[in-house]
Formats: sequence, structure tokens, C-alpha cells
Amino acid sequence: MIRNALGSLMGLIGAAAAVWSPFRAWYDGRHGRDYRIQELFTAEGITDTKAALLGSLLLPFLFAALLALVAIVLRSRLLMALAGIVVLGFAVLWMVRQGQAAGSLSVGGEGDGQGLGDGLANAFGAGALLILAAAVMSGRPSRRRRDRELDHAADREGDGSADAYGRGHDGRGHDGLGPGTPGTAGAPGTAGAQGAQGAAGAPGSTRPGGGAPGAPGIDPGQSPTQSWHTPPKDHPPKDHT
Repeated sequence: MIRNALGSLMGLIGAAAAVWSPFRAWYDGRHGRDYRIQELFTAEGITDTKAALLGSLLLPFLFAALLALVAIVLRSRLLMALAGIVVLGFAVLWMVRQGQAAGSLSVGGEGDGQGLGDGLANAFGAGALLILAAAVMSGRPSRRRRDRELDHAADREGDGSADAYGRGHDGRGHDGLGPGTPGTAGAPGTAGAQGAQGAAGAPGSTRPGGGAPGAPGIDPGQSPTQSWHTPPKDHPPKDHT
């Protein structure tokens, strides 16, 4: 977030400098808005013909400034870098064509208005600042990264909202069992383990060590293999005669 804000600020400054540069002197006191844009691409080269405002070097720099604004809105590093390349590209192309027309290029002295002017310096500075802004910006997060961040946020929210019984928003505990499930100790409405052999009998049992409610228990003296329901065997009466 901070990187995008800083990159956007640098991009705005670079775009403003790029648009302002054609209104400054480029060579021998001649402003950049006086150079026709088509002279950069023709064999005739740069002439003394004065250009219209939108037909001058201002046009590509306005396009670069528009790219920078779109890059700020979309948080696009690619568009921001492209804006810087456009500014630097036209500045270098103008230098090549001007050198061909003049035979050589010279840097002007202080206050004499001769040679290369501050307008060209502004253009190079603007292009470099736009490319630097693209390097500083973090750009838009990818869809996979956004989904991962949303999943992490949902997990943290779910962990923080669990109640004292370990239940989350869906009413299930950490063990995946809902409230009132038999065998879950401690949760409201649970019945605990049922029918365990050897445990204390539930209410309704008539023998110690009974199982489920209503079922007869097992006599401690009785063989484990002998059922309580087995009737006693009838013995024939003894003959005393």
C-alpha cells in the first residue's frame, strides 16, 4: 500500500514534468512546442517551421502523461514504465534528429540561451522518474494472492470467534461434532458414553454393572458366558423307594 502510494506520487510528478518540458527551451532557445512531431520521422529532418501546439513534441508527452494517470488508477507497473519509455524515447529521438540537422550538439552556457536547454533536461528527468515510479510500485495483487489472503483472514476470524465450548459459527466443535452428540463430554446436552460393559448401570437397571436403561444387569458371580435369562434346568425327582 505504501509502495503504491509513493510510486503514484512519483508518477504524478514525472507526468507533470513531461508535459511541462515542451514549454521550455530545448535547443538554442527554441521551445519543444515549436518542433513538429512529423519532422522526427521524415528524411527532411528538423526545420525552422513552427509547429501547431498539438502537432508538436507536446503530443507524445501528453500521451505519456495519460498513460501515467491510467497506471496510477489501475496500479499498473507496466503502464507506468511504458509512459517513461515513451518520454525517454522521444527525447532521444529528438536529440538524434537535431544533431543531424545542426551537425553537432552543444550544451548552452548560463543565460546565453544557446545549445541544449532545460526543456530537454526536464524530459529526461520526467522519463527517469516515471520508470523509477514503476519500480517502486508493488502493483495489483494477483487473484491467487487475493484468494489466499481472504482465506487467511477467514481462518483468523473463525479461530477468534470460537466460544467456550470450542464451537465456531457453524455450531461445531474442534472435533467436528455438533452439540448434543452422544459421547461428547462437557458439551451441553450430551449423554456421555452409553452401555459400556463394566460401568455403573444406568437408571432402570436392576443389577449392579447393568448396561443400557431397562436391560438386566450381569450378576458378578455368574459366568460371563451364562445369560441371566437362561432358565434353571429341571432335575428329575429322586426315587426314594
